[in-house]
Amino acid sequence: MQVPPFSLTEQLDALGEQLDAAVLQVLRSGQYIGGGVIAAFEQAFAKTVGTPYAVGCNSGTDALILALRGLGIGPGDEVITCSFSFFATAEAISAVGATPVFVDVEESSYLINLDQLEAAITPATKALMPVHLFGRPVDMERVCAIAQRHQLKVVEDCAQASGASWAGRPVGSWGDVGCFSFFPTKNLGGAGDGGAVTCRDEALAQRMRELAVHGMPRRYLHTELGYNSRLDAIQAAVLNVKLPHLERWITLRRSIAHRYRSQLEAAGSISLPEAGPEGHSWNQFVVRVPACSPTPACNQSCTPSADSASFGLPEACCRDWLKQQLQEAGVTTIIYYPIPIHRQPAYAHLGYGPGSLPVTERLCSEVLSLPIFPELSSLQQQQVIDTLQALCQQRSGSAAAAVAA
Repeated sequence: MQVPPFSLTEQLDALGEQLDAAVLQVLRSGQYIGGGVIAAFEQAFAKTVGTPYAVGCNSGTDALILALRGLGIGPGDEVITCSFSFFATAEAISAVGATPVFVDVEESSYLINLDQLEAAITPATKALMPVHLFGRPVDMERVCAIAQRHQLKVVEDCAQASGASWAGRPVGSWGDVGCFSFFPTKNLGGAGDGGAVTCRDEALAQRMRELAVHGMPRRYLHTELGYNSRLDAIQAAVLNVKLPHLERWITLRRSIAHRYRSQLEAAGSISLPEAGPEGHSWNQFVVRVPACSPTPACNQSCTPSADSASFGLPEACCRDWLKQQLQEAGVTTIIYYPIPIHRQPAYAHLGYGPGSLPVTERLCSEVLSLPIFPELSSLQQQQVIDTLQALCQQRSGSAAAAVAA
């Protein structure tokens, strides 16, 4: 049996008739841009997040750009974030002319290290951008307290965390702006690209709405340079069908994560993600596979990784070996992320050399995301668990034999 990292087939089977009807209604209406379908989704999503306002846009990346532009952040400004994230987190900062400043992450949570945050603040710092990575929420009470002390704005990167919460309050409602992605693999995914920004301030919501349509407060009046970044009506129609199921899907994700954690606890050779706070939404279940020492003690077919040599990162041989073995056994996994943002060629000019963010760099050489999506069957879950347990036992045995030799 093949186990994919993610599948929409089962979701389409369950919701197909509703989705067909919703999309066909939009097609027959002739109103593909703007209109009541989009307004209905924005209102429903704002209610879900717990903010008065939500503005749809065409991607999670643009959500970050609109948030930063809406807050007046631009050239000469700095925004503090983490490097262990998808590239768009920093790319959006650069896109508005500001400079990303990277802080290392916590080894236990994979999230931005709040103990290091204040040391990175300079007179040029204008905002903090915490990333709720893999669906795990950052401690937003601490983030907001730091921001208040230093009079900084807070932009929440919620791309992987729709439906997550901190202290009982949804992510996207804590900062000045919450930024969401509706990419198909997210907790709430559309049938293509899509995104939204959420906020509590009416004037800020209106400015972001205008920026999303060419800086246009009314037809053919352009008060500033904006973007063509609208959420289209077909995507909104799909999201309107899916949104009522979000809470149930996250409950299923939590159940899968609990099963993985409980049954893989004694596997050895890998480190499991923490259970995390109650509001964790488990967009990904990411284990760690530490490199053996000396290489390749774990297995004779374990070979050095190209990225390790090319980008000055710790060795990823054992993670890559395990990924390949799982693939051959029918279990497809994904690496989020093999190269940290600060070591990407596009950011070489910022001067972050090898070892500058040691935890981030180590994680990028060790992380491996196991299959997780709401419809992942019990049989598929058990195949992942049994296969991983067997491979971990094999790896431990090989390592012990190599050391003995």
